[in-house]
Amino acid sequence: MGKMPELIDAPTLKSWINDGEELALFDVREAGQFGEDHMLHAIPCPYSIIETRAPLLAPRTTVRIALIDAADGTAQKAARRLDGMGYSDISILDGGNAAWAGAGYEVFQGVNVPSKAFGEVVEHAADTPRIAAEELNAMMEAGENMVIVDGRTPSEHHRMSIPGGISLPNAEMVYRIHDLAPDPETTVVVNCAGRTRSIIGAQALINTGLPNRVVALKAGTMGWTLAGFELDHGSNLRYPDEPTADGAAKAAEYAADVMKRFDLPTVDRDTLATWREDEARTLFLLDVRAVEEFEDGHLPGSMHAPGGQLVQATDEWCGVWRARVVLIDTAPCARAAITSHWLKQMGWDVHILHGGLDPSEATEQGKSLAPGVGAPDLETMTPVELSSAINAGSALVVDVDHSMHYRDAHLPGAVWSIRSRIDLLDVPAGVQVILYSEHETRARLAAIDLSEVIDNSVAILHGGREAWEAAGLPMEGSPDTPPDEDCIDYLFWVSRRHMGSDEAALAYLEWEENLPAQIEADGDARFTVMTR
Repeated sequence: MGKMPELIDAPTLKSWINDGEELALFDVREAGQFGEDHMLHAIPCPYSIIETRAPLLAPRTTVRIALIDAADGTAQKAARRLDGMGYSDISILDGGNAAWAGAGYEVFQGVNVPSKAFGEVVEHAADTPRIAAEELNAMMEAGENMVIVDGRTPSEHHRMSIPGGISLPNAEMVYRIHDLAPDPETTVVVNCAGRTRSIIGAQALINTGLPNRVVALKAGTMGWTLAGFELDHGSNLRYPDEPTADGAAKAAEYAADVMKRFDLPTVDRDTLATWREDEARTLFLLDVRAVEEFEDGHLPGSMHAPGGQLVQATDEWCGVWRARVVLIDTAPCARAAITSHWLKQMGWDVHILHGGLDPSEATEQGKSLAPGVGAPDLETMTPVELSSAINAGSALVVDVDHSMHYRDAHLPGAVWSIRSRIDLLDVPAGVQVILYSEHETRARLAAIDLSEVIDNSVAILHGGREAWEAAGLPMEGSPDTPPDEDCIDYLFWVSRRHMGSDEAALAYLEWEENLPAQIEADGDARFTVMTR
C-alpha cells in the first residue's frame, strides 16, 4: 500500500463538507448498516462491491475521499483496495459513523436521503397540490376526465400500480404528457410508491406551465392500500414509443421555456472535451434518456442515468460533491431540461449538452460497462463439478451474495458470509473453499479477502448461482438463517412497507415527512427551491 490513510475526526470532516472543494464521502458499510443511520451526504459504497462502485462514483482517482465504517476495520480494508486501484487521497473517519453522531451531528435513516428530503422541501415550499386515495377513487368511479401517470421505473410499475395508471417515468413526463393528456381540461394525477416521485413529478409539470390541473397522489401506492383499495399487478400500460409530431413540438416549446426561466446552462462540444481532460475536476457524463435509447447508441464514456431516477437517487450516480454534471438527451432535450432544473435546485453544478445528442456521436452501444474485478486467473469449478464435490464432502461452499437471497434459496450445505467479515469464516484445514454469488462478481471480490487469510485452495462457481440453477441442480432454503442481526446488507424497516404491514408503511411515510426538520438541523444541504 502507498501512503497510509489519514485518520480524521468528525469536526474535520464537517469542515471538509463545507470547504468548497470536491469530496467523495464513501460509507463502506453494507446496505442495512447504512440505512439504519448515516450522514446526509454520505454515499453508499459497500465494501462487498467497492471495486465495482468506486470507479463509477469517483472516476477521478486524485479526488479527496473520506471513508466511513462501523469502527470495525472495514474502512482500512477499503482503503487498501482503493489504493490498489490508484486512488491517492484517502482518509478515514476515526471512530466510524458513531463518532459523527457522538460529536452531536445529525444522522439519517433510510436510503437516497438527499433526494427524498429535497422532495419534501419542494412540497413545503411550492405547496404542491395533492389528493388522497379516497378522492382519486371517487374521481375514478365518477369517470372524470383524468389520466394517472406513474413516475417510477417501468419495472416498479409492472410490479404494482394504481388501476388504470400508465407508466411514465418522471423525466419523460414533460416530453410525453402532451400525447397522454392533450386536452387541457384533463386532470393529471402523478403517483409513485410513497411521496417523493409523486411530488417531484407533479411539481415538474406545474413548473413547465402545463395548463392542466396537476396533482400528486398523497402517499402513492402505499396510501392507496392503506385506504383499503387494491393495486394492479403485472400492468404493461406505458407511454407510446414515439411522441406524435404535435406532442414533440409542444415538448420542445416547454423545454425551451424551462431552460430560459430556470437559467439552465448548456455546454458545447469543445468545452466538454476540455472538461473530460481536466484532472482537477470530476465530471459525471449522464445520459438521461430511456434505457432502450441508450442501448441503441450513446456517447462513448457516458453512463445511463434515467432522469427521473437520477433526481430520486442522486447518490447512486454522483459520488463526488461539487463535481461537474453534464446531462445528455436528444433534441429537444426536454428530459435533460427537467432533470437539470431539479439538480440545480439541489445544489449541483449541472449543464446540458448543447443541441442534444446527434446520432453520429452515439457510437457506443449496449449497457454501461462495469469495471472488471477480481483475479483473472482464479480457479473456477463448473456446477456439475461442484455438485460432485458437495456429494463427496470435499468442499466448503460459501454463499457471498445477499443474505435474503441465501434465505430464499442456496446451494445444498452452503454457509453464508459477507465479504467484510469473511476473514472470520471457520475454514477446516485442507478443505477447498468454493465461493459463489448470483453471477461471479461478488464471489471474485470476496476471494481476494479470503485468500489473504487462509492457506486453503479458493475457487469460485463458474457462472455463479445462475449457472447452477440453469443446470437444474437442487437448492434449499433457510427462512431464519442467517439471523436478522447478521443481515447487515438488508434494511428491514424500509422493505417491510411493501410486505403488507400497514404499521411499516405508516412509519415510512412519517419518516419521509420528518426529513425537512432533520435537514434544517443538519445544516449542510444546499437546496434552493425555485417555482414557476
